[in-house]
Amino acid sequence: MLKTITIYDSDEADSNSSHQITDIKEAVRDQNRVNIYVDQKFFCSLDISQVVDFGIKIGKQLNDADLVELKRASDFGKLYSRALEYVFSRPHSIKEIRDYLKRKTLSRKIRVKNRKTGEYQTKVKEGYDPSLVPLVLDRLNERGYLDDEKFAAFWVENHNARKGSSTKKLRQELQQKGVGSQIIDRALAEGDRNDQSELRKIIAKKSARYPDQQKFIQYLLRQGFNYSDILDELSDISSSAGE
Repeated sequence: MLKTITIYDSDEADSNSSHQITDIKEAVRDQNRVNIYVDQKFFCSLDISQVVDFGIKIGKQLNDADLVELKRASDFGKLYSRALEYVFSRPHSIKEIRDYLKRKTLSRKIRVKNRKTGEYQTKVKEGYDPSLVPLVLDRLNERGYLDDEKFAAFWVENHNARKGSSTKKLRQELQQKGVGSQIIDRALAEGDRNDQSELRKIIAKKSARYPDQQKFIQYLLRQGFNYSDILDELSDISSSAGE
């Protein structure tokens, strides 16, 4: 958790309290955040909940250490907000979320438009402090957003609904996403699926794209299906078509 910053009332200011909150304005792009102005200049933005937690108001006195922590709280709020957007886009494994947050700590080049000249310039946008990543993960975990059990169940069910997929391929995909073996076993066991029906599903959808049967067999093998099962299913389909 971020530590609570020490903020002084104007009449409690001492020699270390050399800064003052001079304005608070609603953020234009995000109505859940407000812009904080210190000493007449924009300093950072905060979530509305953070403003309440820190007792932020115009006229408050802050020392240098307060400003450091206020900026850190601002970055935490921004990174957590980005994490929520990623989490709500679709279910993700814990590893996917952790990797996403780590990418946000990397600096990257961006193109920005100069308001005066209208020309685009390339600037380096600094990444977030890596030490914020575990704090954001802890908050997500507290809110119940880190759950590999739910993710694995979603992954298996979603793949069954959209397209056929072998047990082997599903297992490989979930392993790549950092899901533990026991969780994968439960997700596959609890799902309403079997490789035979999944194989039939893929053959029905893809056979027209593969007039060359050998190439079709190679494709099905890459999907993780057993060679003998593929031959048996294709043979059954050929026999039914000839009747």
